[in-house]
Amino acid sequence: MKEQTVTPLHLQPHGNIPNNPQLPLLLYRQVFSDSNNLEHQFKEAFAQHNWRGSWTNGVFDYHHYHSKSHEVLGVAAGSATIVFGGPGGEEVDVKAGDMVVLPAGTGHCRKSASSDFSVVGAYPGGQENYDICTQDDDMEKKRQNIQQVPLPSADPVAGKEGPLLQHWKQ
Repeated sequence: MKEQTVTPLHLQPHGNIPNNPQLPLLLYRQVFSDSNNLEHQFKEAFAQHNWRGSWTNGVFDYHHYHSKSHEVLGVAAGSATIVFGGPGGEEVDVKAGDMVVLPAGTGHCRKSASSDFSVVGAYPGGQENYDICTQDDDMEKKRQNIQQVPLPSADPVAGKEGPLLQHWKQ
């Protein structure tokens, strides 16, 4: 694994997408030195650092967020443009090897993707019971959920000394 350069994105509430008022989205570029079998590398790193419930798929093409968990998305193949923060939010181009850590409440939606696009997703240990919230959900209840989500104990790829713990403090 390479030394990580992380770009934080602070997203304000947008319409009925709450985002996270305290924690920034974290964008990691080209996480691993070796680009072979990224799906396996992401799954192994996530499991090693107690990010659980991993799955491999894409990103929904509608705006949604999770109010009961943080989420990590490791791009295992292809490329995509993902909108973070709700309709009209930040458009971010990601490609195989990139990773995004979304704090609870962060809106995300796939705008476009290559035909081979896939991500490995996971959640901090104890937060695998995530919910899928849309703009139609009761915002007050969801904001209460978001405030109660604990910080992860480790960065999903760099562990207890990783950049997530430097950027996410309460």
